[in-house]
Order: sequence, then structure tokens, then C-alpha cells
Amino acid sequence: MTTQTTPGTVDAQLTARPLTPRQAEDIRLEEEHAAHNYHPLPVVVATGEGAWVTDVDGRRYLDCLAAYSAVNFGHSNPVLLEAARAQLGRITLTSRAFHNDQLGPFVTALAELSGKDMVLPMNTGAEAVESGIKVARAWGYRVKGVAADQANIIVASGNFHGRTTTIISFSDDESARAGFGPFTPGFRTVAYGDAAALEAAIDENTVAVLLEPIQGEAGIVVPPADYLPAVREITTRHNVLFIADEIQSGLGRTGATFACDLVDVVPDLYLLGKALGGGIVPVSAVVGNADILGVLQPGEHGSTFGGNPLAAAIGLAVVRMLATGEYQERARVLGAHLHAALERLVGHGIVELRGAGLWAGIDIDPALASGRAVCEALMDRGVLAKDTHGSTIRLAPPLTVSEADLDWAVEQLAAVLEDFSTLS
Repeated sequence: MTTQTTPGTVDAQLTARPLTPRQAEDIRLEEEHAAHNYHPLPVVVATGEGAWVTDVDGRRYLDCLAAYSAVNFGHSNPVLLEAARAQLGRITLTSRAFHNDQLGPFVTALAELSGKDMVLPMNTGAEAVESGIKVARAWGYRVKGVAADQANIIVASGNFHGRTTTIISFSDDESARAGFGPFTPGFRTVAYGDAAALEAAIDENTVAVLLEPIQGEAGIVVPPADYLPAVREITTRHNVLFIADEIQSGLGRTGATFACDLVDVVPDLYLLGKALGGGIVPVSAVVGNADILGVLQPGEHGSTFGGNPLAAAIGLAVVRMLATGEYQERARVLGAHLHAALERLVGHGIVELRGAGLWAGIDIDPALASGRAVCEALMDRGVLAKDTHGSTIRLAPPLTVSEADLDWAVEQLAAVLEDFSTLS
């Protein structure tokens, strides 16, 4: 007689993994003294090169997360390391109280890559989002003529733009919101992918629409092909800014410089981060034209570390790498290969597959296993991925990954799904 097991029981059977003494001690120290705001997989990474990382015991893993796309150009990229080393020996921080010789070349190159003429440099992605919100409100009051303190910004359901108090105020993820109120007003949420609902929400006080061209944390959700073009037309017609959060989707990940490029859309503002720092330092930016970013005056916004010489030197190296188009092409070609391989698993443990370029959202059959359990089982087989929203896992390997590595990763996923299927 076949023994019936629940998904939770199967999870436990397939994901029990003893830690080595070194791993256990490193994890113990972190658990005791670092705030518990993450639930990492039980692996302790010590080194990395290209698409691979090595743990403290010398075991290698294929990194299929790339730090949520912050490591698009691979671990220990020699070009980026050389840029960092060269600048480390010169000067690393001046604050924006003084000019430095790295910021000008960086913002010039980034503006050119983006087809815009002005850059506001910051550090983290959340800072870029917060900065974009401030710019949009200032533009609304000073240019559009919205009455004081009446500006509203339209956002999409399922969004993820960061975890500051203002940003979680317009999130519908209760795990991000619960217990952190009161929340910042001035935001309206409409269904993602529904241009008609977006237009209906616009009024005379709407200053911007803030969207992810592809929603990352939601599970790599790609909107209908006509959605972003419709948003662009609607916002232009209503004199509303279109702000594209390309912090995860931008800088090569989707097979184009920006995900907006996939549908020939140019927003008013790009919000950039993650890969802009090459996986070495946090670098972010708001990029737009002077008629919008020019609303900021000295003293109204700033950052001690934003635009620092070390960050600018690394950011410039990143932009120069992207300017060749090589990484965008790798993501396009290898992404097509990855998605074709994953398609063969749909109906065999995978219920839905989404994505673009080297970015895949994979919905695991919830009757089979949780996303967390699948990621832990993949880890045991030498592949690092991360779950989101229960039964969904994400694959976002560095753009330096090889076709053979991708094939091997899909083989491991197929084996994991087969193992869960056998036990269920």
C-alpha cells in the first residue's frame, strides 16, 4: 500500500541536511547577533568567481540568484575588481561637499547609456525609489502646478520597490507592512497590467505612475506586451510622469539594457541600482532629463555616500561594459536557452513559467512541495536559488553563466521535482 504524505512531510524528508561544524558556528554567530530580518538558506559562502560560489568547507555552488541581480557581471569580475582596486589606492569618499574626478565621467556615461541628460546618484535601490518619489512630487508642485501637499502617485498591486516606511506604505504585502504603521499617504494602487484601471485612477493631482516593467519579487511577472506602451501613452496625455523601477530588471538582466526596451518604451525617469555597483559597492541612481531632475535645488536632497569616488569608478566600469551590448546579448541568447529547457518541465512539477532574458519565475505545484523546500533540495545538489510567495522560485544567474551550467542547473531542478513527486 502506498503511504500518503503531505507536502510538509515531503519537505522535511528531502531537505534535512546536517551542517558541518564550521557552517554551524558561522550561522550560530549570525543568528545570535544579527537581526532576524532574513531567512537565508543554510549555506555559508566564503568565495566566488563568475557564476560559482564556494562555501566555508570548499563545496561549490552555481549561483542562480546573483544577489537579486546585483551580481549580473559575475562574482569577482576582473574588470570591476581592477576599477575598484585602482580607486581604493586614490580616494574613496569626499562627500558631495566637494567635487571628485570620478563622478563627472560616471554620470555622463550613465546618462548617455540611458538616453537621458541628468543623473541623481544615490546608494541603495530603496534610496533611488525614495528619491524618485521626491522628484515627482517636486515636479508636480513646481512644474505641473498641483496644489501643495495634494500630489498622488499611482502604483501597481503586487509591487516591490523596497522596505522603507514610505515604500511599504504602498505595498500590499502584509509581511512587509504589518506592525509598521502609520503609513505615508499619497499613493493609489491599481491592478498590475490593467492600463484602463490605471487611467481611471488619474486625477488633476496625479504626478506620477511608478511601475516595475517586470515585477521581480512578485515572481517575475511579465505584463501584457501592450501594457507599458499604453501606460506611456496615458501618462503623456495626462501630463503625468512615468517612473520605471528597473532596479532588478535593468542593466542587462532581461536581454536588453532596460526591460522597457523590450517594448520600445522610454519612461521619464529610470530608477537603477543593484547591478550598477557591480556586486562590489551599493550604487543607485535616478536618471532623467533636466526638465524633471532639474527641479531639485541645493540642500533639498542629498547623500553623504551618494556619488562617492569609489562607487563612481565602479559604476563607470559597469556602464562601459554595458555600452558594448555583450552582456545584453548573452542574457537574450542564454535566456532563450534556459526558458526552452524549463518549458520541458511544465506539467512535471512546474505549473507555470514566466520571465525574460536570464530571469525566470517558476511556480512549483504546491501539492508537490513549497518553494523553500525546492530551494533547499537544489542547494543540496549544488544550485542556489531563492523562493518567493510560497511555491514560486526565481532563477537569475549572473550573465556570465555558461550554457552548460544552465543545462546542469535545469537537470538538478528536474531531479529535485522527480524526488518530490516520488514521495508525494
